[in-house]
Amino acid sequence: MQLASHEAELLSVSNCAAAQPRYTTAMPRLYLIRHAEPAATWGEADPDPGLTDLGMAQAADAAGKLAALKPSRIISSPYRRCVETAAALQMEIGLFPQIETAFGEVPTPDGVEDRRAWLVTTFPWIGAPQAANSLWSALGEELQGWRSRMVAALKATDRDAAIFTHFIALNAIASAAQRSDETIVFRPAHASITTLDVNGDDLRVAALGAETPAVQVT
Repeated sequence: MQLASHEAELLSVSNCAAAQPRYTTAMPRLYLIRHAEPAATWGEADPDPGLTDLGMAQAADAAGKLAALKPSRIISSPYRRCVETAAALQMEIGLFPQIETAFGEVPTPDGVEDRRAWLVTTFPWIGAPQAANSLWSALGEELQGWRSRMVAALKATDRDAAIFTHFIALNAIASAAQRSDETIVFRPAHASITTLDVNGDDLRVAALGAETPAVQVT
Protein backbone atom coordinates (compact mmCIF):
# COMPACT_ATOMS: atom_id res chain seq x y z
CA MET A 1 0.00 0.00 0.00
CA GLN A 2 1.36 3.40 -0.92
CA LEU A 3 1.90 6.18 1.59
CA ALA A 4 -1.02 8.17 0.19
CA SER A 5 -3.34 5.23 0.85
CA HIS A 6 -1.91 4.89 4.37
CA GLU A 7 -2.62 8.52 5.09
CA ALA A 8 -6.12 8.25 3.66
CA GLU A 9 -6.87 5.24 5.83
CA LEU A 10 -5.54 6.99 8.93
CA LEU A 11 -7.88 9.88 8.21
CA SER A 12 -10.76 7.44 7.72
CA VAL A 13 -11.09 6.89 11.46
CA SER A 14 -12.32 10.47 11.82
CA ASN A 15 -15.92 9.41 11.13
CA CYS A 16 -18.02 10.62 14.05
CA ALA A 17 -20.31 7.91 15.42
CA ALA A 18 -21.23 10.10 18.39
CA ALA A 19 -23.15 12.51 16.17
CA GLN A 20 -25.88 9.94 15.47
CA PRO A 21 -28.84 10.17 17.92
CA ARG A 22 -29.98 7.02 19.70
CA TYR A 23 -33.38 5.60 18.91
CA THR A 24 -34.09 5.72 22.66
CA THR A 25 -31.79 6.76 25.48
CA ALA A 26 -32.30 3.37 27.16
CA MET A 27 -30.75 1.45 24.26
CA PRO A 28 -27.23 0.12 24.60
CA ARG A 29 -25.01 1.61 21.91
CA LEU A 30 -22.38 -0.63 20.39
CA TYR A 31 -19.27 0.69 18.67
CA LEU A 32 -17.88 -1.93 16.29
CA ILE A 33 -14.28 -1.28 15.31
CA ARG A 34 -12.38 -3.02 12.55
CA HIS A 35 -8.85 -3.76 13.75
CA ALA A 36 -6.12 -1.35 12.66
CA GLU A 37 -3.60 -2.17 9.93
CA PRO A 38 -1.96 -5.58 10.55
CA ALA A 39 1.64 -6.48 9.86
CA ALA A 40 0.61 -9.34 7.55
CA THR A 41 -2.41 -10.60 5.65
CA TRP A 42 -3.82 -14.08 5.19
CA GLY A 43 -1.43 -16.43 3.42
CA GLU A 44 1.71 -14.68 4.65
CA ALA A 45 4.22 -16.07 7.16
CA ASP A 46 2.53 -14.91 10.39
CA PRO A 47 -0.91 -16.50 10.90
CA ASP A 48 -1.79 -14.08 13.72
CA PRO A 49 -0.04 -10.75 13.08
CA GLY A 50 0.00 -7.73 15.32
CA LEU A 51 -0.14 -4.14 14.09
CA THR A 52 2.20 -2.07 11.96
CA ASP A 53 3.43 1.33 13.15
CA LEU A 54 0.63 2.89 11.12
CA GLY A 55 -1.79 0.46 12.71
CA MET A 56 -0.67 1.59 16.16
CA ALA A 57 -1.31 5.20 15.14
CA GLN A 58 -4.75 4.28 13.77
CA ALA A 59 -5.57 2.45 17.00
CA ALA A 60 -4.52 5.44 19.12
CA ASP A 61 -6.58 7.80 16.98
CA ALA A 62 -9.67 5.60 17.23
CA ALA A 63 -9.12 5.19 20.98
CA GLY A 64 -9.25 8.93 21.48
CA LYS A 65 -12.60 9.13 19.72
CA LEU A 66 -13.98 6.10 21.52
CA ALA A 67 -12.87 7.38 24.93
CA ALA A 68 -15.07 10.43 24.42
CA LEU A 69 -18.04 8.09 23.89
CA LYS A 70 -17.44 6.45 27.30
CA PRO A 71 -18.20 2.79 26.58
CA SER A 72 -18.78 0.66 29.68
CA ARG A 73 -17.11 -2.43 28.24
CA ILE A 74 -14.34 -3.33 25.82
CA ILE A 75 -14.81 -6.59 23.92
CA SER A 76 -12.27 -8.01 21.48
CA SER A 77 -11.79 -10.83 19.05
CA PRO A 78 -8.95 -13.08 20.29
CA TYR A 79 -6.75 -12.26 17.28
CA ARG A 80 -3.66 -10.10 18.00
CA ARG A 81 -4.57 -7.36 15.54
CA CYS A 82 -7.84 -6.80 17.39
CA VAL A 83 -6.36 -7.19 20.87
CA GLU A 84 -3.62 -4.64 20.06
CA THR A 85 -6.19 -2.23 18.61
CA ALA A 86 -8.32 -2.62 21.75
CA ALA A 87 -5.25 -2.07 23.97
CA ALA A 88 -5.07 1.55 22.87
CA LEU A 89 -8.58 2.13 24.24
CA GLN A 90 -7.69 0.21 27.41
CA MET A 91 -4.88 2.69 27.99
CA GLU A 92 -7.28 5.60 27.49
CA ILE A 93 -10.12 4.52 29.79
CA GLY A 94 -8.61 1.86 32.07
CA LEU A 95 -10.96 -1.01 31.21
CA PHE A 96 -9.58 -4.44 30.45
CA PRO A 97 -10.82 -6.01 27.20
CA GLN A 98 -13.03 -9.06 27.45
CA ILE A 99 -11.91 -11.62 24.85
CA GLU A 100 -14.90 -13.02 22.99
CA THR A 101 -14.47 -15.73 20.37
CA ALA A 102 -17.89 -14.92 18.89
CA PHE A 103 -16.34 -11.83 17.29
CA GLY A 104 -13.38 -13.66 15.78
CA GLU A 105 -12.64 -14.32 12.14
CA VAL A 106 -15.08 -16.07 9.83
CA PRO A 107 -14.35 -19.81 10.20
CA THR A 108 -12.67 -21.69 7.38
CA PRO A 109 -14.54 -24.90 6.48
CA ASP A 110 -12.79 -28.22 7.00
CA GLY A 111 -10.71 -29.27 4.04
CA VAL A 112 -9.90 -25.75 2.81
CA GLU A 113 -6.13 -25.33 2.45
CA ASP A 114 -5.95 -21.86 0.86
CA ARG A 115 -7.97 -19.54 3.08
CA ARG A 116 -7.29 -16.44 0.99
CA ALA A 117 -8.60 -18.12 -2.18
CA TRP A 118 -11.61 -19.42 -0.26
CA LEU A 119 -12.41 -15.94 1.08
CA VAL A 120 -12.29 -14.33 -2.36
CA THR A 121 -14.39 -17.13 -3.85
CA THR A 122 -16.94 -17.14 -1.02
CA PHE A 123 -17.10 -13.35 -0.69
CA PRO A 124 -16.29 -12.23 -4.27
CA TRP A 125 -17.03 -8.55 -3.67
CA ILE A 126 -13.88 -8.32 -1.49
CA GLY A 127 -11.58 -8.33 -4.49
CA ALA A 128 -13.93 -7.12 -7.22
CA PRO A 129 -16.72 -4.68 -6.29
CA GLN A 130 -18.23 -5.22 -9.73
CA ALA A 131 -18.64 -8.95 -9.06
CA ALA A 132 -21.98 -10.41 -8.07
CA ASN A 133 -22.38 -10.45 -4.30
CA SER A 134 -22.84 -13.78 -2.54
CA LEU A 135 -25.75 -14.48 -0.18
CA TRP A 136 -25.64 -15.73 3.41
CA SER A 137 -28.56 -18.06 2.75
CA ALA A 138 -26.45 -19.85 0.13
CA LEU A 139 -23.34 -20.36 2.28
CA GLY A 140 -24.36 -23.32 4.39
CA GLU A 141 -25.21 -23.94 8.03
CA GLU A 142 -21.71 -23.43 9.48
CA LEU A 143 -21.34 -19.86 8.24
CA GLN A 144 -24.96 -18.99 8.92
CA GLY A 145 -24.53 -20.31 12.47
CA TRP A 146 -21.38 -18.22 12.97
CA ARG A 147 -23.27 -15.12 11.88
CA SER A 148 -26.24 -15.96 14.12
CA ARG A 149 -24.00 -16.41 17.17
CA MET A 150 -22.45 -12.98 16.66
CA VAL A 151 -25.85 -11.36 16.32
CA ALA A 152 -27.06 -13.13 19.48
CA ALA A 153 -23.98 -11.94 21.39
CA LEU A 154 -24.67 -8.36 20.33
CA LYS A 155 -28.32 -8.56 21.35
CA ALA A 156 -27.28 -9.88 24.77
CA THR A 157 -25.04 -6.84 25.40
CA ASP A 158 -26.78 -4.68 27.99
CA ARG A 159 -24.30 -1.79 28.23
CA ASP A 160 -22.54 0.54 25.81
CA ALA A 161 -19.54 -1.34 24.46
CA ALA A 162 -16.61 -1.00 22.09
CA ILE A 163 -16.19 -4.25 20.15
CA PHE A 164 -13.03 -4.93 18.11
CA THR A 165 -13.52 -7.32 15.23
CA HIS A 166 -12.89 -8.06 11.54
CA PHE A 167 -13.98 -7.12 8.02
CA ILE A 168 -16.24 -10.11 7.31
CA ALA A 169 -17.63 -10.09 10.85
CA LEU A 170 -18.59 -6.44 10.48
CA ASN A 171 -20.36 -7.21 7.23
CA ALA A 172 -22.15 -10.19 8.76
CA ILE A 173 -23.41 -7.95 11.57
CA ALA A 174 -24.30 -4.94 9.40
CA SER A 175 -26.17 -7.05 6.86
CA ALA A 176 -28.18 -8.73 9.64
CA ALA A 177 -29.03 -5.35 11.18
CA GLN A 178 -30.09 -4.10 7.74
CA ARG A 179 -32.06 -7.30 7.12
CA SER A 180 -29.99 -7.98 4.03
CA ASP A 181 -28.98 -11.41 2.75
CA GLU A 182 -25.92 -10.01 0.96
CA THR A 183 -22.60 -11.02 2.48
CA ILE A 184 -20.75 -7.75 1.80
CA VAL A 185 -22.70 -4.55 2.39
CA PHE A 186 -19.81 -2.12 3.00
CA ARG A 187 -16.00 -1.97 3.02
CA PRO A 188 -14.95 -0.82 6.52
CA ALA A 189 -11.51 0.79 6.70
CA HIS A 190 -8.94 -0.17 9.29
CA ALA A 191 -9.86 1.29 12.70
CA SER A 192 -13.19 2.58 11.39
CA ILE A 193 -16.10 2.77 13.83
CA THR A 194 -19.55 1.40 13.00
CA THR A 195 -22.36 2.23 15.41
CA LEU A 196 -25.31 -0.02 16.31
CA ASP A 197 -28.18 0.40 18.74
CA VAL A 198 -29.72 -2.57 20.53
CA ASN A 199 -33.48 -2.42 20.96
CA GLY A 200 -34.56 -5.61 22.64
CA ASP A 201 -34.32 -8.29 19.97
CA ASP A 202 -33.59 -5.74 17.27
CA LEU A 203 -30.29 -4.32 16.01
CA ARG A 204 -30.28 -0.99 14.21
CA VAL A 205 -27.42 0.64 12.31
CA ALA A 206 -26.92 4.20 13.54
CA ALA A 207 -23.88 4.80 11.32
CA LEU A 208 -21.63 2.67 9.15
CA GLY A 209 -17.91 3.22 9.60
CA ALA A 210 -15.69 4.95 7.09
CA GLU A 211 -14.94 2.82 4.05
CA THR A 212 -11.79 2.07 2.09
CA PRO A 213 -11.54 1.60 -1.69
CA ALA A 214 -8.99 -1.21 -1.32
CA VAL A 215 -9.50 -4.21 0.94
CA GLN A 216 -6.75 -6.28 2.50
CA VAL A 217 -8.04 -9.73 3.39
CA THR A 218 -7.11 -9.73 7.10
